[in-house]
Amino acid sequence: MIDVLVADDEQPALDELVHLLRGDDRIGDILTASSGADALRQLSERVVQIAFLDIHMPGLLGTELARAFLALAEPPAVVFVTADDARAVEAFELRAADYLLKPVRSERLRRAIDRVVELGETAVSGDEEAIPVTVGSAVRFVHRRDVRWVQAQGDYSRLHTDDGSGHLVRIPISELESRWTDAGFIRIHRSWMVRSAAVTEVRLSGAEPSVSVGAIALPVSRRLVPTVRDALLRGESPA
Repeated sequence: MIDVLVADDEQPALDELVHLLRGDDRIGDILTASSGADALRQLSERVVQIAFLDIHMPGLLGTELARAFLALAEPPAVVFVTADDARAVEAFELRAADYLLKPVRSERLRRAIDRVVELGETAVSGDEEAIPVTVGSAVRFVHRRDVRWVQAQGDYSRLHTDDGSGHLVRIPISELESRWTDAGFIRIHRSWMVRSAAVTEVRLSGAEPSVSVGAIALPVSRRLVPTVRDALLRGESPA
């Protein structure tokens, strides 16, 4: 069973979320808090697996509360539940598992719980990081493990995923490189980075070195050819 905490200073919103959670047979005990301070006090005494946090609460904001959780011996996964659709990037920086916009639908809440369970199962592999992207009027999360290659676009990056989508995020490729190199990503060009496990063909000799991800050929900078070759030879060769 999954024990959770719900923190919201608006009682109707808190009651509605508790009601929806009780409809999921995976949920065990549900703690409630009407402020960030109350939530932090409860979690210093009791371990839960998920904390559903409103962002705008008196005292501690939900984002500040999520940062405070990092000091706990067993911090919960955080799911923000808010009417504020402008904090998704900050939620990403705090490693939130999901970001739900009010009013919350039961199907969307269930998917958030599914995501937390999934993240728990993949945490050992280091593939749990997710980035919020805007799709129409909705905020969704793209998991790092689903990204095949990254294309730099100024101070932005476009994430190309397994399903063929390309999501533009406000994160420079240099920052993604520093965070994702240990997860098997290789910088192959000033404008390109690729997940080594996604590479299907390598052509590092000749005038135009490249690596391919399926039918897509990505250019490799000549100065990076030795680095790319060494990275692939270290057990990261194409599948």
